[in-house]
Amino acid sequence: MVKLHYGPLAAAFLVAPSAHAFAPPSSTVVVNQKQQENSPLSLYKKQECSTIPTTTTSLRSSSSNINPYTSPELDTSALLKYATAAITELTLFAATFQLLDLAFTNVLDTSVPFPFAFLLFYGCSLKSRVFNPLNNQRPDRSKAVDGEGSSGFKDRVMPSWTPPGVTFPIMWLLIIGPIRAYSASLIVSSTGSFLCLPIMAFMLHLTIGDIWNTINNTEKRYGAAVIGVLCVVLSAANAANQYYAVDPFAGKLLGGTLIWLCTAAALITDTWRLNPSEEGLVPLYPVVGEAETSFMWFGNNDAEDE
Repeated sequence: MVKLHYGPLAAAFLVAPSAHAFAPPSSTVVVNQKQQENSPLSLYKKQECSTIPTTTTSLRSSSSNINPYTSPELDTSALLKYATAAITELTLFAATFQLLDLAFTNVLDTSVPFPFAFLLFYGCSLKSRVFNPLNNQRPDRSKAVDGEGSSGFKDRVMPSWTPPGVTFPIMWLLIIGPIRAYSASLIVSSTGSFLCLPIMAFMLHLTIGDIWNTINNTEKRYGAAVIGVLCVVLSAANAANQYYAVDPFAGKLLGGTLIWLCTAAALITDTWRLNPSEEGLVPLYPVVGEAETSFMWFGNNDAEDE
């Protein structure tokens, strides 16, 4: 009998399985993959993932999917930026009014023409945010008229009694704006100066309104927006009271805008109630993680018209 002797290398070759010994043919792999992709279970999973609704809370959560309302923490950084923006806007208004007073008193040596004051304050009523470094975008006017959603309007669950979109531009452009401009012009005519306590109280009201627009429209902080709109109402009442001490008719005119502002406050409060987080109602203060407060002057945020 002949005995066969194998060397170590040959023995290893015979014992070791081939790398392709247990691998199916490549065509079989392709077919199996296609069958798995087109299987009813796979198609169901794809459809299920594509139809999962995105909640308001998830949209405003951080990239790590941490719910900011699980353990809400006061956003002190946002509060500091709000205060900085308010001081900046009021300082720029005061500087502008001081220059105007110097121009009419020392250069032109005349009193302030009423039409000039009216146009100036009408512009301030609608575009005061040019002096505010935050992103104070308003809802898009054309979309609001058409009933479409934009930042701050129909981009969240709104109360059933929300006025039609066309109501808002009519109120701000044709009613609130002219009332503000006319009443402020009466104060300037009575005091002979732009830079005075009643006018600066009115500028404070506009400044708070601009910051509130950032909170409500840009950052969508539904809870903090409730406190913000209450501050808007109180600042308007304070300005009307300051007006009344100088010119009672001007004070009554500006006080009339409180009807619309109180309606807006009720709308914002009801909107807050209708947009809770998974843990319940959103806290009435800025929460870390629900939004990022930034200065528009140092970024690329595009503000929309009021």
